[in-house]
Amino acid sequence: MSDQLVILGIAGSLREGSFNRAVLRAAQTLVPEGVTLETFDIKGLPGFSQDDEANPPAQVVELKQRIRAADAILFVTPEYNYSVPGVLKNAIDCASRPWGRNSFHHVPAAVIGASIGQIGTAVAQQSLRGVLSFCNARQMTAPEAYIQYSPEKFTPDGEVTDEATAGFLRDFMAEFREHLARVLTVIPRENL
Repeated sequence: MSDQLVILGIAGSLREGSFNRAVLRAAQTLVPEGVTLETFDIKGLPGFSQDDEANPPAQVVELKQRIRAADAILFVTPEYNYSVPGVLKNAIDCASRPWGRNSFHHVPAAVIGASIGQIGTAVAQQSLRGVLSFCNARQMTAPEAYIQYSPEKFTPDGEVTDEATAGFLRDFMAEFREHLARVLTVIPRENL
């Protein structure tokens, strides 16, 4: 395990003013020492087709490379119709295929979500956890993180202006760092 851990953050929303994109930007500033949170934008990722598995599109190749280069993945998901957005599920499908080349295999992962409601992403997070279980990701199951978003708590560029929210996010990221360190001790990424 290297001294500097790299988490790859993926927001499940394409909207520029997305609450979840703002939370991901905020998390980048609240990571513990020794952790870098990079992001991958799934906007423009082509729809998954098994026909493309032998010769995947460039953005799919890049996504898979970025996942392999990271020590862990942080998913920040909105909730659409009691589930994850189709674009996020599509990104996971692209990165977990073809069979036998699943980029999430044994990768430490965490899930958070932002909504104007207090637990507005609870069902989406459970849906996403089921998908990640099938992908054999090593999920941090607690603490759960349902971020209540409001313009009074976050600026559009992701600065957290509410200290309780900032503290919660900071603590969540510190816990995630401990989770991924434990997983990487048992299953080093270079062994995959």
